[in-house]
Amino acid sequence: MAPALISFLVLVAVLGAVLMVFSRYNALVRSQKRTQEAWSGIEVQLRRRASLVPNLVETVRGYAAHERETFEEVARARGALQKADGAGATGAASTMLTQALGRLMAVVENYPQLRASDSFTSLRDDLRDTEEKIAYARQFYNRNVLDYNTRIETYPDAILARSFAFTPAEFFEADEDAHAEVRVNFERHATRPGQPASPPAV
Repeated sequence: MAPALISFLVLVAVLGAVLMVFSRYNALVRSQKRTQEAWSGIEVQLRRRASLVPNLVETVRGYAAHERETFEEVARARGALQKADGAGATGAASTMLTQALGRLMAVVENYPQLRASDSFTSLRDDLRDTEEKIAYARQFYNRNVLDYNTRIETYPDAILARSFAFTPAEFFEADEDAHAEVRVNFERHATRPGQPASPPAV
């Protein structure tokens, strides 16, 4: 075989290898960016929920001012969520806030007039909508994390991942029992038209 032909074939092979490396690298970057974008969707909904919590607490406080411990628990959980960094810590803090909100809704159960008020109904619906959007965003994010982590842990992408310092992404875990408790309370708090309001429990 002529030396010129051999050189040409070697050049083609080298160029092919370089193009493959660039292609695989770009695929890793796109997967990483999709994961980051999906996480930003969770952050938007978590901020929305955090903005609703103070109004919800103040509305309940107007009927149950003596439930100070519950209000303080919600405030602490909200503060912890706002300070959390990373999907793992944020998921744990989010679960704490969800559990605290579940206990707040248990307080609301004792005040039919509060449950029937327009302000509480509006906040309840907004919070329920946000909880559903957080659940959807979490599923979307975790699917992207699974795809990205699988890429960087399987060959040949694993070689590039180690070479270019691609690190695994954290899953956003949530306590489904805690979210279910809040959703059940939301449904229980729905009032029927014309239903008389009983006096608050003492």
